[in-house]
Order: sequence, then C-alpha cells, then structure tokens
Amino acid sequence: MAILSVESLRKDYRYVRRRPGLSGLFDRDIRTVKAVTGISFEIAERERVAIIGPNGAGKSTTLKMLSGILEPTDGAAAVLGFVPWKQRRQLAYRIGVVFGQRTQLWTELPARDSFALLRRIYDVDQATFDRRLNQLVERFGLGPILDQPVQRLSLGQRMRCEIVASLLHGPSLLFLDEPTIGLDITAKAAIRDFIREHAGAEGQTVVLTSHDTRDIELVCDRVIVINEGRIVVDQPTDQLRRQFLGHRLVTLRSAAPEIALDLPGVTRRTSEPHLSVFEVDTRATRVDAVVEAALAKGGIEDITIEDPPMEEVVRAIYDANRAR
Repeated sequence: MAILSVESLRKDYRYVRRRPGLSGLFDRDIRTVKAVTGISFEIAERERVAIIGPNGAGKSTTLKMLSGILEPTDGAAAVLGFVPWKQRRQLAYRIGVVFGQRTQLWTELPARDSFALLRRIYDVDQATFDRRLNQLVERFGLGPILDQPVQRLSLGQRMRCEIVASLLHGPSLLFLDEPTIGLDITAKAAIRDFIREHAGAEGQTVVLTSHDTRDIELVCDRVIVINEGRIVVDQPTDQLRRQFLGHRLVTLRSAAPEIALDLPGVTRRTSEPHLSVFEVDTRATRVDAVVEAALAKGGIEDITIEDPPMEEVVRAIYDANRAR
C-alpha cells in the first residue's frame, strides 16, 4: 500500500534578469527554470528509497514539495493521506525531516533544551519523550554533549543531534536530504547504521537524497534516478546494478603471491602480494566458473564476490541517459 504518491509533479522557477535597453533604461527579461518536469512514482510503507541525480537534477526540490515546504507549479501528491503544501501543519506531526545544510535546532542553546522545546511543539507526552530521547541518546552516544550549545558541536555531532530531533515525535516517514554531507567516515558509518537499523525496528519509511553512493548502498533498497527534472530509472538497488553493469568483482586471497586467470571477460583490476581483484563480465563468463578456475589453481585462502560500487552504477546510468 502506497503511503506516498506523486503524479505529474512539476516545479518551475521564474526569475527576472535585467539588461540594458535601447532607451538606456533596463529591460526585464523573465526566464523560467524547469526544476522538476512531471515526475510520477509511489512509495510503499516501510520502503527505503534513494532519490539520486547530479546537482540541479531536482532531488531537493522534490523533497521540499513532498514535505510541504514548496508548492508545485502543477501535478498532485499525497503523503500519508495529506496534500503536503495544503496540509503542512497536519503532515508535520507525521514526518521527520533532516536537511544536511540547515538546522532545526536552536544553535545558541544546548541540544537538550532544543529537544525539550521540540517535545512541546509536537505535543509529545513526557514519558514517551523521555523513553525515546534516552534510547536515541544512548544509540548515538550523545550523553557527554547534550549540555553544550549546538554552535560549539562538530558537524558530525550536530548531524547526529539533527537526526535525533527529527525522530522525537515518532514519525512514520523520514525525509533525509544529504544527511551525511561533509562528515568523516566514522560519522557517516554511524548515521547510516542507525538509519537502517532504526527504520527496520520502527517500521519507518525513508526517502533519502545523497551524492554519497555508500548511503544508497547501505541504507536503501530502491533507487529513483532523476536527471534534468525527470525520472530516468526507478528500480530496486540490486536490479539496478545487474541492468547497468553486467559485471562483478571477485577478490582472491592466495598462498601464492599472484593468481592468473585466463577466461573470457575476466580482467585484473588490482593486484598486490597474495591479493588479486578481478572484474568479471558475467555476460561472457559466469562467476561460478571463475571461482572454479581459481580453486583449481590451489592455495586459495579466501574468496569474496561483490557487486560493483554504486558510483559505477550511477555513472553508467548517466552515460546511458546522455546517449539517448
């Protein structure tokens, strides 16, 4: 059952550019930028969906319309039974929103005080609030920083507080716009793990935009690719890999310094002593045939089979789209 549906949604921005006219005065040149050009999709309860695309593709604009921040130029949308831009207040009690570049916390106040204010804004009873806050603080290890002003926190600490703030009222749908932007590897991993585990445990639906392909791989099970304001691909993550990149990576750890494989469609990517990584074109040779050939060499200590990195999948999608 769809809890979010979008039909022919469109958003145009108009701006005025002034240029010198023949009379010496300035003429107004009104221009229109088509940010989103008639997209349609549905998202079911408990799905974790990534909306990805290059800068200017319309990802953030789409999320802002779905959360009620922006009103579309045309089209329709329903989120949890509400029309977002007409029933923004009612919808706000049911969704959580995190924009990586903007804060919902009071920067001069300690995070603890911001959380307390949000409890009153969302009218959460004290017992429920205390239980949720204690669980989230423990999960993110925020105890030592709760009484520090938010403006003194590191970016990673602030983003963890932002996510906690978005969950305190128990939303059933979470919008995340670039939640890991600018964070170090450790902070990114903590946020990804939490989102995936929390969404699974609480039955939350997640809609995520990100330029970090690891966010997509580790959090989401479906990907919607937007380019120039329109949807070019909408598929499960695994299917996306299979369709756009017909190869897999096979890593061999061996007793011998090097393993050589002479099979059609099998090329060596990297090699270092006792470790070899092969790219396998599965249209030419099956992965099990590669594994069988490697084992026949003897001395294989470990074998790892992986899908290609999501960066390569996204690049292949864009290349295919440009070729049309």
